[in-house]
Amino acid sequence: MSVTENNLGFLLADSTRLLRRAFQNQMQDSSLTLAQARALIYVSRNEGVRQVELAEMLEIQPITLARLLDQLTQQGLVERRADPSDRRAYLIYLTDAATPHLNSIKQVGSKIKQFALQGMNDEQALQFMQSLNTIRDQLYLLTEQKP
Repeated sequence: MSVTENNLGFLLADSTRLLRRAFQNQMQDSSLTLAQARALIYVSRNEGVRQVELAEMLEIQPITLARLLDQLTQQGLVERRADPSDRRAYLIYLTDAATPHLNSIKQVGSKIKQFALQGMNDEQALQFMQSLNTIRDQLYLLTEQKP
């Protein structure tokens, strides 16, 4: 199949699906599910995020996130703190116990990235990552525009 036969959306979706599958395969010995690992990464990047905002970032329903956070709290990896500006809301923070899990997630991610970029030299890999960042940033702008 030639590159011109591939649609950008399908190519990105297939790549994402395969990245997730590879990640799950590599994390089989971990106590974390893919959903839990994703939540930890998002919390690490947005420490103190409101629970409802985290659900939006993960593109899951708030009730689904609540169950996910219950599991992570039971494992001692995150904690909910009352939002001082809204007593009905919670802010999500990592605990120190999350650090080894995050390190493991990052190691697996790095291994998969290295494998996925095989066949590209350093310059090609850098250009590819820059192109993906540009695509993401442009799509973000498009989704934030008001009709």
